[in-house]
Amino acid sequence: MTPEDLHARLLYRDGLMLVVDKPAGIPVHKGPKGGENFEAYFSELRFGLPRNPALAHRLDKDTSGCLVLGRHHKALEKLGLLFKQGKIRKTYWAVVEGHPQEAEGLIDLPLARLDQDRGWWMKVDPAGLPSQTRWTVLERMEGYSFLALEPLTGRTHQLRVHCASQGWPILGDPIYGTGTKSAAMLHLHARAVAIPLYKNKDPIEVTAPLPEHMRKTLERDVAQLPTY
Repeated sequence: MTPEDLHARLLYRDGLMLVVDKPAGIPVHKGPKGGENFEAYFSELRFGLPRNPALAHRLDKDTSGCLVLGRHHKALEKLGLLFKQGKIRKTYWAVVEGHPQEAEGLIDLPLARLDQDRGWWMKVDPAGLPSQTRWTVLERMEGYSFLALEPLTGRTHQLRVHCASQGWPILGDPIYGTGTKSAAMLHLHARAVAIPLYKNKDPIEVTAPLPEHMRKTLERDVAQLPTY
C-alpha cells in the first residue's frame, strides 16, 4: 500500500483522532506468524506528530470500513474509555444468506470462546458474556438480505455469530457460514461510527464507502444502493 493509497482512505482527522477506511483481507496488526498488516503503514499517518497513531479498537481481517486510531497516548485513553463504556455508536452493513422473518429486531445471546484450540472462534453459550446486536433489514434480494447491524456490546466475532445463530449467516463467512477461502469474500463492512469525543459538541459521525466486492453483489440485485 503506497502513502497515496493510505491517505485516500483517510475519512476523518483532527488533533486527537483519525478514522481510516480499512480494506478487507488485511489484519489490523501483526499476528504470531507475522505477515502484512494494516498497522505497519501507520507511520504514514503521523501528520507532524513524533509517534505513529495507534489502534483504538479492532476489526477482523476480512471486515472493511471505519477503523478509529488515537494520535497519542491521552487520545487513546479517552477513546478506549468511550469504547469500553459503549458510548461509541457503530453501524455495520452486511449481506446475509436467507431472510429474517421480521423487518428489525434485537439478538440477545451471550457468547463464549468455542474452545481453547480455536483461538478467537466463538459460540452462543448461556454461561458466556452478555452480547446484544440490533438489526434492521435494508433490502431483500433473491436468496440474500442486506442488513444494518448495530452491536450494543463488543464481543469478538459478535455480528458473525449472532447472524449465524438466527439462520442467516453473513455471506462469505468461512467460520460461521457456508463460505470457503475460494468463495465470496466476507460481506461485512463497518459502515459508520459516531464518536462523542468533545464535551458539549455533537458526536463526530464518519461513514466509509462500500468495498468493491459488496458493491458488486448489491448492484446485481438492488436497483438503487442506499445512501444512508
